[in-house]
Amino acid sequence: MVDLDRLAPTRRPDRRPIGYHRWHSLTFIHWRISPDLLAPQLPEGVEVDTFDGSAWIGLVPFHMTGVRPWWSPSIPGISTFHETNVRTYVHCKGVPGVWFFSLDAANRLAVWIARTRWGLPYHHARMQVRRDGSRIRYESRRTFRVARDATVGPGVPGAGVDLEIAFDEVVASQGVDEHGHARPGTLEHFLAERYVLFVSGQGRAAEVLSCQVHHAPYPLQPARWVRGEQSLVRAAGFEIDGPPDHVAFTEGVSVEIYGLQRAGQG
Repeated sequence: MVDLDRLAPTRRPDRRPIGYHRWHSLTFIHWRISPDLLAPQLPEGVEVDTFDGSAWIGLVPFHMTGVRPWWSPSIPGISTFHETNVRTYVHCKGVPGVWFFSLDAANRLAVWIARTRWGLPYHHARMQVRRDGSRIRYESRRTFRVARDATVGPGVPGAGVDLEIAFDEVVASQGVDEHGHARPGTLEHFLAERYVLFVSGQGRAAEVLSCQVHHAPYPLQPARWVRGEQSLVRAAGFEIDGPPDHVAFTEGVSVEIYGLQRAGQG
């Protein structure tokens, strides 16, 4: 694991947020993967981040509410939707963060805005998130009406997930404290406590941009993979076999979103 300042990005930036979200019922599902498989898929200047020599591919389904810019209240029918991300962990100019291979959302307007204004690989999908006590089921299927533009790939129509996760009768993790907050230096902190995303700048040759978010530490619960099928990781170009190596659940957090800037800028 590279010696980086992993606490600095958790601090609130000294500027005004451009938007707000609330993330609910997130499950962090992770598989180990060779860093050599990830490195060719990253732009120049973005390096694979590892823990105990392994890189990690994450599948993160969740529900969003209160999605809005700073100047507007939430809008019914627009500000609430489900999302599922395929991501890995990287660092750029000394800052640890996230690189997204895909982001599926059940909101066409959000997909269009994120693709055209942020250059993020969003795709529209039909989704359900169903909670039954201490079990949760995520279902997602990417639609065949796939967004196409000059900066972000079209994705694989039909890719999706059908997952059932439980967080009952799971042995407590040593990686979290009595509040469920990940302890710095643990795998849980490495996987969950990420506050910066990186994206290739549109129309800016070889330029990497970053976006910071701010929220309270996740209250994590150990969880287990009950059953599941997923094709989103394969659609992103990676073959993953078997159940995940790590699963954690959180009820969620309220999030502040900050604007894009050049990677490494304060």
